[in-house]
Amino acid sequence: MTIGKTRQIEMGKPRGVLHQRLAQGEFEHARRAPSPDLATLVEHYWYVAWDLRGLPAQQQETLPHPNVQFVVEPGCTAIYGVHTGRFTRQLEGQGQVFGIKFKAGGFYPFYQAAVSELQDRSLDPMRIFGADAASFESNILAAADFDAMAEMAERLLLTYLPAMDPNVERVSELVASIANERSLTSVETLVQRTGLTKRALQRLFNQYVGIGPKWVINRYRLHEAIAQLQAGAPVVWTELALELGYFDQAHFIRDFRKLVGRRPAEYLRAQTRP
Repeated sequence: MTIGKTRQIEMGKPRGVLHQRLAQGEFEHARRAPSPDLATLVEHYWYVAWDLRGLPAQQQETLPHPNVQFVVEPGCTAIYGVHTGRFTRQLEGQGQVFGIKFKAGGFYPFYQAAVSELQDRSLDPMRIFGADAASFESNILAAADFDAMAEMAERLLLTYLPAMDPNVERVSELVASIANERSLTSVETLVQRTGLTKRALQRLFNQYVGIGPKWVINRYRLHEAIAQLQAGAPVVWTELALELGYFDQAHFIRDFRKLVGRRPAEYLRAQTRP
């Protein structure tokens, strides 16, 4: 039997990965920060590789983030808008995927249209990068390692670097606050912080992020719940639900199950099972 091995490289553990390890085979996940010239637009570059040769296929699932992603993979290369549901992928054989994760709002200067148009949809990279998109894909697929891939992505993005938009940094900071401040659990709190009306905030998020602020808050609170369950700390469900901004435990369980596919207690048992 081949025991599953997972290797993480740089920038800490990724959030939103529902299964942190493969039962068998090898799995690698690497991330790298962009250069300062792209830091306001790009969250990071990422790379996933797996080796399940001679082993059964395994299912990997991830929770959605409020980010546009440019993904390079044989037969699946595309720019993907915000995905509202759980993303499920069957891994088999040997493979690898490279991606550019734009910051929340960071893709808008390239797209110059409401990013909400891309919700649960994909875009041909040629729409943004012209003929260079095809050579970029072939070069990434032929690259020797992740560092070489990230450097190619840097060159492509810098070639098409758009004019700065002050709203990008503003939106990015708002989304970062939602992600990092566990006490930020309602749109009303965000309205008070920004001084914008609820409707204006909704328009801003739809234009730049591609999804509304309520969705972003809900998803990051569920990300927090997943992180706590994966950490293995003792859980009092009612307290956790209230901490994440839910009125009661039933609403928390309903949202958790809808997104993750199982109740919190069932997910916790699966995480602690040897």
